[in-house]
Amino acid sequence: MSTELIKTGDIVMFEIAVGAAKIISPPTIPISGTGTDTVMFTKGCLEGDEKKVKLPVFYISPPYVIPGNALMTIKKLNKDQLSKKTKCDNKKIILKGSSFDTEMNVTVPAMKVNEATGVPEPSTTMKYSGKGNFITTNTAVTDG
Repeated sequence: MSTELIKTGDIVMFEIAVGAAKIISPPTIPISGTGTDTVMFTKGCLEGDEKKVKLPVFYISPPYVIPGNALMTIKKLNKDQLSKKTKCDNKKIILKGSSFDTEMNVTVPAMKVNEATGVPEPSTTMKYSGKGNFITTNTAVTDG
């Protein structure tokens, strides 16, 4: 199991499939850390920094294939994604670990065209749940 520390510039990667929906825009965004200590010459990411990750995406949810807009966020980190030993500024440090829980909140619903009227019908689902991972270039600094 990986224990690499996450730092500013590491990538948050949301899985493309989010429940019944599918992200059709790039599902990645860099994370910014607030730690005063550095990891490989950049700020480390502390517990709570994951809450600031917000990625606007386009999505579809068949039969709603006219893309809608949504906002991807990290809902909850897994237990193995927070340091057990190492702390900075009295907070746990975010680790690569396994997958975290994500949430996609719809801002503009995806739509389908009603064959009878030709008028788009919006999707009624406004929230989806999925998973995501961290991608890091840090292979030297670990929680140990």
